Amino acid sequence: MINRRSLLRNSLASGAGLSLLAGMNASTANAADAEPIPIGAALPMSGTAAADGIEFKNGLDLAIEEINAVGGILGRPLELHIEDTAEMGADVVSQAMQRLIDRYGTPVIVNGYNYGTNMVEMDVAADSDVIFIHYNTLISHNNKFKEDPDRYYGSFQGDPPEYYYGPGLLSYLNGLIDSGQWEPANRKIALVASSVEYSIVIANAVREFADQYGWEISLYETVQFPTNQWGPTLAKIRQDEPAVIAVTHFLPQDLAAFMTQFIPQPTNSLVYMQYGPSLPAFKEIGGESVKGVVYSTVVGCLPDDFSEGFRTAYREKFGPTAAYLTGSQTYDGLWKWALSAAIAGGAGEPYDGDQARAVSASMNRLIYRGVNGICRFDPEGQSAYTFPAQTPDASLGMPHQFLQHQDLTQDPVLVAPPAYAKGSFILPPWMS
Repeated sequence: MINRRSLLRNSLASGAGLSLLAGMNASTANAADAEPIPIGAALPMSGTAAADGIEFKNGLDLAIEEINAVGGILGRPLELHIEDTAEMGADVVSQAMQRLIDRYGTPVIVNGYNYGTNMVEMDVAADSDVIFIHYNTLISHNNKFKEDPDRYYGSFQGDPPEYYYGPGLLSYLNGLIDSGQWEPANRKIALVASSVEYSIVIANAVREFADQYGWEISLYETVQFPTNQWGPTLAKIRQDEPAVIAVTHFLPQDLAAFMTQFIPQPTNSLVYMQYGPSLPAFKEIGGESVKGVVYSTVVGCLPDDFSEGFRTAYREKFGPTAAYLTGSQTYDGLWKWALSAAIAGGAGEPYDGDQARAVSASMNRLIYRGVNGICRFDPEGQSAYTFPAQTPDASLGMPHQFLQHQDLTQDPVLVAPPAYAKGSFILPPWMS
C-alpha cells in the first residue's frame, strides 16, 4: 500500500505529481541555498481558540518540512511567518494579514479559521493580489465571492461552507432511523446556537430543512459566546424532552462543560455537537460524560490508508494527543497551493496580479486528494465541494464526516458517510 510518506519519498524517482515541486530548473540538493518563499498565516495562537491555532501552525510546519524535503517549489524552500490574531475580529485579522504582506512579502496566506471578520480577509487579499486560503467554513465567503468573482479571484475556502451542516445532520439522523440503529421517542430537535455567525448559520439551516426531513424544532436557544454555564438552557430542554439535542456552538471546553452538566440529569436524547469534540480538550475536560456524543465536521483528516503516513508523522512530531483532525486542514491547503504554484511556474509575490491569477487558475483546475479527502473548488463560490450534499460522487467532494466518542482511550470513530466509515453508531450510555 502506498501511503503519503512513501509517496513523498518516491515522488522524484517515480515522476509523480509532487516532483513538480523539485523543479525543472533547480535540484533538491541546492534548494536550501535558494531564496525562500515566505508563507503567511494569521492564526489565533492565543485567546479562546488557541488550541486550534496551535494545530493550524502544526499542520503548516509539517507540510513545509515535507515540501522542502522534496525540493521546495521549483527549487525554492518555504519559510513560515505567523501573526497572532488572538481574540480575532475584522480589524485584528485584517491588520495581521497586511503585516504578513508588508513585512515578509508573502504571496500566499493560509489561515485556519478566524471568527468575527465578516470575511474582510478577502479584501486584503484582493487589494494585494495574494492567494488567500482559509477554513472559516462560512457561506458568507461564497456570497462575497459571488458579488465580484474577478476581484476575489485569489480567495479560496478550503472546505465546504457551514450551511451544509444543516441538511447533512438531518439526513444522517434519518439514516440512523432507516437502518434500525436508533428508534427515537419523537421527532423533536432542540437547537442550541451561540452568538457567532458560524453557529447561527448551521442552526438556521437545520431549522430551514427540518420539516422537509420530517423533524420539528421544539426549542431554539441562543447562548453567549463563549459560555460554560448551561443550566438555564438544560432546564428548557428538560421541559420538553427532544429526541435530539443539537448544539452548534463549537469551543471544546464549553461543549465539555455542557456534557458534565447534562449527564447528572440526562434526557433520552441523542446529543449532537459541532466540531469542538474533535479537539483533545473536549475529552480531557469532559471525561466519561462525553462518551456517546456524536459530532461532525465537513473537513478533517480521514482515518484511511492514504492518511496513515500523515497521522503517524503528525503525532511523532507534535505529541500523542496532537489533534491532526485540525492540523490536517492547513496541511492540505498548503500542499494544494504548492502544487498549483509549481504548475503555474512559480509562487509570485504580492501585487503581481498576473502570476497570482495563474496560480489561482491552477488551484481551480487541480482536483486534489489530500488527507481530508477530495478538494475540488466550486466555481460558483470558490469553496470546496461537499460530499454527499453537493455531489453524490465521493471522488469529487470532501466528505461530511460524522464521528462518535465511543472508547475514550481511542480516537473518535468515523461512523458516516458509509464510503469512509470505520465503525457503527452505538447508543449513548445515558440512553441505554
